[in-house]
Amino acid sequence: MERYTYQFNPARAAAGSKRIAIAGVVASGNLEVLLERCLTPETCTVEVATPVRGFHAVWDAVIRDFIERRAAGGLHISINDGGARPDTVALRLAQGLRMLEIV
Repeated sequence: MERYTYQFNPARAAAGSKRIAIAGVVASGNLEVLLERCLTPETCTVEVATPVRGFHAVWDAVIRDFIERRAAGGLHISINDGGARPDTVALRLAQGLRMLEIV
């Protein structure tokens, strides 16, 4: 199992008021993303757990792209990977963020 941890200072805080959102199901063969609104608005942390070795550069690119494009301040994001492709990771992150915004 490989684990990666990131810390960012995003330009904008995540919208909405929901405290937690889950997107995806790790048992489905792709991944599960848990977003928790528990940090200060100028901080975002991401933790990735994956059984797939050797893809740190890909994870780095996908996570950094998400942070640059989206308002993610205040969030702690946990990703439990089951072998998902990068486009699925980006989709689940966007879905989780959107779920935080919906009341």
